[in-house]
Amino acid sequence: MKTEKKEDKIQELLTRGVDRIYPTKEKLEELLRSGKKLRLYQGFDPTGDRLHIGHMVGLRKHRQWQDLGHEVIFLIGDGTGTAGDPTGKKQTREKFFTKEELRVNAKDYLSQASKVVRFDGPNPIKILYNGDWLDKLTKVDILNIAQNFSVQQLIERDMFQERLKAGETINLREFLYPLLQGYDSVAMDVDLELGGSDQTFNMLAGRTLMRAMKNKEKFVMTTPLLSDSKGVKIGKSEGNVVGLTDPAPELFGKIMSLGDDAIIPMFTLLTDVPMEEINKFNLKKDAMTLKKRVASIIVTQLHDEASAKVAEENFSNTFQKKEIPDEMEEIKCQAGELLSEVLVKNKILSSKGEWRRLVLGNGAHDLEKNENITDQNAKITSDLTLKIGKKKFVKILVD
Repeated sequence: MKTEKKEDKIQELLTRGVDRIYPTKEKLEELLRSGKKLRLYQGFDPTGDRLHIGHMVGLRKHRQWQDLGHEVIFLIGDGTGTAGDPTGKKQTREKFFTKEELRVNAKDYLSQASKVVRFDGPNPIKILYNGDWLDKLTKVDILNIAQNFSVQQLIERDMFQERLKAGETINLREFLYPLLQGYDSVAMDVDLELGGSDQTFNMLAGRTLMRAMKNKEKFVMTTPLLSDSKGVKIGKSEGNVVGLTDPAPELFGKIMSLGDDAIIPMFTLLTDVPMEEINKFNLKKDAMTLKKRVASIIVTQLHDEASAKVAEENFSNTFQKKEIPDEMEEIKCQAGELLSEVLVKNKILSSKGEWRRLVLGNGAHDLEKNENITDQNAKITSDLTLKIGKKKFVKILVD
């Protein structure tokens, strides 16, 4: 069997799933081909307690660096997280997290990330917390960091400009966030920072500080955001995170529920299918087949091949063979209402007794989660698509 050359691995590292490289791809490639091993990192502010498939883009790139023998750091931002990253925020956060809250959120990050990267074995990824150095900065330290930036530089951020035009507040706490993230590079003395393209401003602040405080070049590698053709992020949406540790059937079902325009981005950023093959895909003709294929590949990566096969069979049996209609009855309700009462009130069912028999007989299926409803007293917390019995389908929309 032909072994892939290391040079090919370097080319893949620098191109597939890469948005931009600063200062240039050519300079980084020259350094890598010289045989130099780099120290690099990506930071994760634990403002939520779950990593999702959007994070998987950067983690897969982490794994490539790791497999090539470079020193990779998984940085948990319990220090920067308290400042509140303004990236993508059209308004100032209503609440800022404490270090204690962030540490609680991060407690399962490593087990989730280990679905993609290695924290043990050969060349394990290192784990650091930036609160360990950011919390020790003195007034003089902060002033020395701040002197390397102008207000004009920081106010140029696109989201700040949008806020100014909309008359929204820019909190000084989040205004200073890029300085703290930038100092992470100095504290760890890294050669490269990896992150999503939406983090470019913050990562370039690190380049500024490295030049000023260490007289050292720092590379920045940005990865594309996993999003559909409309620019809507895939992986984390309101009330429906496609999590790295979701059970295989649920993960498969969530991927299948995404729009067809998510198929190519998922193949490109979350699989090793050759780009030559991806470029020949015909979405109009083969959308369902391709979506099932990419769902199977992702579930295999995060679980195993056997789990992916069972999940696909379960999906086919539940969805395709049951001929779910494109249109179905829709009813509205308030969050917190009992599901049984809503169904009876809207005459979907004749009585709570009928609901009880359906639940006990596995006759009530949540199509969003791709699982049977087992709680007779289930309350409605978000929109639902239900299959009730053999032929009845209903959408429940929360006002």
